[in-house]
Amino acid sequence: MTANADSPLTVPEGGVRPRLHDQPVVYALVARGYEADTVLATVHEREGMTVVVSQEEADDDGLVYEFVGAWITLDAKTDLEAIGLTAALSSALADAGIACNVVAGFHHDHVVVPWDVRHDALEVLGRL
Repeated sequence: MTANADSPLTVPEGGVRPRLHDQPVVYALVARGYEADTVLATVHEREGMTVVVSQEEADDDGLVYEFVGAWITLDAKTDLEAIGLTAALSSALADAGIACNVVAGFHHDHVVVPWDVRHDALEVLGRL
């Protein structure tokens, strides 16, 4: 992990290597026990369970959602103890006027951005 020339924050050696998934995704509140083929992330909260699923799956299952996003995987191997990576991602996107939500997996980080600015986000992340 090294500091990027444009930012004092740490990013993986060789950049984050963003990869855009081709299907839009949504955040939906579901009942516990919900199962879907395309669940990308699950968050259990006091108020209920949130899933990130493909928009197609949500529509097929009649789920209610408000936000339609693009799922971008950072193909660089990231470290769960890395300091500043989430800040670097969100700062770069915020500077470009792009909202984001970061989801950390064991091997990779993932960024969800509004669907209509997905290509702009990919370009911004590609410069890290």
